[in-house]
Amino acid sequence: MRLCGRMSETSTLARATRWATTRVRDLQEEFPFITRMTRQMVAVNLLDSATRLAAQTFLTGLPVLFVAAAFTPASVRDQLVDSLRSLLGLDGASLDQVRQVYGAQDGATRNTTGVIGVLVLLVSATACSRALQRVCERAWHLPPGKFSLVAWRWLAWLAVWLVALVAQGLLRDGFGAGLWVGVPLTLLTSTLLWWWTQHLLLGGRVTWLPLLPGALLTAVGVVALTVASRIYIPRTLDRSLAQFGPLGLVFTLLSWLIVLFTVVCVGIAAGYVIAQERPVARLLRRDPARAARERPGTR
Repeated sequence: MRLCGRMSETSTLARATRWATTRVRDLQEEFPFITRMTRQMVAVNLLDSATRLAAQTFLTGLPVLFVAAAFTPASVRDQLVDSLRSLLGLDGASLDQVRQVYGAQDGATRNTTGVIGVLVLLVSATACSRALQRVCERAWHLPPGKFSLVAWRWLAWLAVWLVALVAQGLLRDGFGAGLWVGVPLTLLTSTLLWWWTQHLLLGGRVTWLPLLPGALLTAVGVVALTVASRIYIPRTLDRSLAQFGPLGLVFTLLSWLIVLFTVVCVGIAAGYVIAQERPVARLLRRDPARAARERPGTR
């Protein structure tokens, strides 16, 4: 009796497994785009990549901002504070904390850091651009680029994005014209930056047009996130500062960076999948047959 019962359970489990397998196969055939998109997110290792990018930005990118501010004129520091306020909607205690850091005398920082220290810090800060390069390579299923091909690109990417960050306040204000000019201008600038970022970090191994969908998706996601951040972040930062002090500011900022880079990774990875779709591939002047072979799960 026990043997018959075990055989019956095994048979039921086998039937359930076959049914689940068949159902999954049917769903894959019915919704191929969703299937390819899901496989692409797994290939990019979405959460791990976003968390790593956020950690690298926090550990190496933010110190670069502080050191750069120490070696720049007061007008540049004020513009950087205004850009951070525009990006995160900083107000109250959180804005006072940022102003206190950037309004301090920079002589002590220059003396303690020195030129060699700045160079070492900039080299370490390229960890963020290296991590982003790996995301782009995974998204486009490319092997790691040669060091001689991509090394200078890490510093170039960092320098351009530092300039772009300083200019965010002016862009979002539309250079004085208001949000009705600032928002479209920010979206256009962000699209161009993410378009250039992918081409640069991939070492030119992918032509420009196929990278456009990912740049546009990433730009829309990032701009939408920053608009929403202006509503959510100020209250959260002030509450965290009141309850936990500076540690609350650190936790909130790191959490925001994880969300930001999740949006970035999704945009870049989804851009690859969209670029392989036949109608889009024709518009982007790609060979549809080659694009079909490059789709996730078709090789």
